[in-house]
Amino acid sequence: MKLEDFPEPIQSRLLPRPEGEMRYRCLGCKGETGIDRLLYTCPECGSVLMLYDRTFDRLLKIDGKEWRKIFDYRRMLNHQALKGIFRYYEFIAPVIPLERIVYLGEGQTPLVEANGRLKDLVGLDFYFKSEGLNPSASFKDRGMACALSFINDFVRKEKIDKILAVCASTGDTSASAALYSSYLGDFISSAVLLPQGKVTSQQLAQPLGSGAKVLEIPGVFDDCMKVVETLAETYQVALLNSKNSWRILGQESLSFEIAQDFDYQVGDKVVALPIGNAGNITAVMSGFLKFLKAGVITSLPKIVGVQSEQADPVYRYYLEEKDPKRSFVPVAVKPSVAQAAMIGNPVSMPRVIETVREYNRSAGEKKVFVVQVKEQEIMDAMIIANRNGNVACTQGGEAMAGLKRAVEKGFTRPGDIGVLDSTAHMLKFLTFQEMYFQNGFAPEFKVKPREDLKNAPLLVKPSTLDQFPGAGKPLRGDAMKRFIDETAVEIAEILGLQKR
Repeated sequence: MKLEDFPEPIQSRLLPRPEGEMRYRCLGCKGETGIDRLLYTCPECGSVLMLYDRTFDRLLKIDGKEWRKIFDYRRMLNHQALKGIFRYYEFIAPVIPLERIVYLGEGQTPLVEANGRLKDLVGLDFYFKSEGLNPSASFKDRGMACALSFINDFVRKEKIDKILAVCASTGDTSASAALYSSYLGDFISSAVLLPQGKVTSQQLAQPLGSGAKVLEIPGVFDDCMKVVETLAETYQVALLNSKNSWRILGQESLSFEIAQDFDYQVGDKVVALPIGNAGNITAVMSGFLKFLKAGVITSLPKIVGVQSEQADPVYRYYLEEKDPKRSFVPVAVKPSVAQAAMIGNPVSMPRVIETVREYNRSAGEKKVFVVQVKEQEIMDAMIIANRNGNVACTQGGEAMAGLKRAVEKGFTRPGDIGVLDSTAHMLKFLTFQEMYFQNGFAPEFKVKPREDLKNAPLLVKPSTLDQFPGAGKPLRGDAMKRFIDETAVEIAEILGLQKR
């Protein structure tokens, strides 16, 4: 619909103008800094930053019912900048002009209801939020759209001719960063650091295809991240990992969409998502908190963070029930099929700690839980989910296994409805599916395929035939008829078909 087709009282609300005052706030010394430079850590104490709008309370002048109406009408508005995550412009980054927003089709991913078999398996009604249907096939595009929109505006304001965007990645971040940078290729180029041999061939192909400089180094993601942090501190580059606070803002849109998809009734929802660098779980909690404060929602959903036993520092932190006794200790990760979550020292851990406190305090009860699952459970869940009509990646399998564990531990109540963050498309993880079907996992993964879940192609080549068609060598006449008839008979036997 065009703007003039909407009810006149709402028209002035649909196309927002830049306003607000965004500031970096340090989680360590609590100091504040303006956004007139690219920052990733506090210049005073080196701690992690979060972005906030100092004038957020202006949004409270519009009541929650009106905000819901604005977002619902914007869903029908044909405006490029507002089609994606910036449908919720005022709650994400309201200082970026609409004409500087980069939109490649991210956001507004489908909420797919699990079928009855999956619900029975997990023990709860639930939906998949299919984030693999973003343009680079992962949820990372939400944060990247925001970060690159800011950089697009920043570079033009500061009259910067050229800038290099860098990131460390286990696959998804690099694909997203390279894709969005290539769109702005006139003045932005990208370089990505990957742990050698720890990324699937499909994920490696994405940044290469987008023209990024791909650099592989020995070690795991945490080692790549340390190198990238040093580059960002020493050289003029734009860091695109979740240490970039603009990324967190973009990923908050997942919460906004979930709220809108359920008509803003989320008090009975349980959002389960894998924890990797801890940026996404921070963003999801932060997004729901913003909507609660503005009255867009009236209660908070439960949040279930999920970690593999091979990479579980956040789970270990929250094993201690009492806040003052908790102490964060990084872990040495072991190989995991949930590669994006194979991180032993999450950059956003300080953000998680502060946001969890605020979330539970605002809810008036404990609503954030962290569970641990086994590698076997992750792979089985991914295969089973996709056997039942979904396109879940290994992280989606991790979320499904985690929701099942939360149900077992009594973190959910009868009548709750789960929402699983299936973070990427299963096609990115065909390597692991193939390893599962062929029983090809190395011992350190601790994964053995279930016989009932294995699958492989069958060659149908009837032994009664001595002639077969080939490329450029078609069969004709009786030979072709015999090939068709006998091949059909053998297939019918394999499939157990009955004649009409």
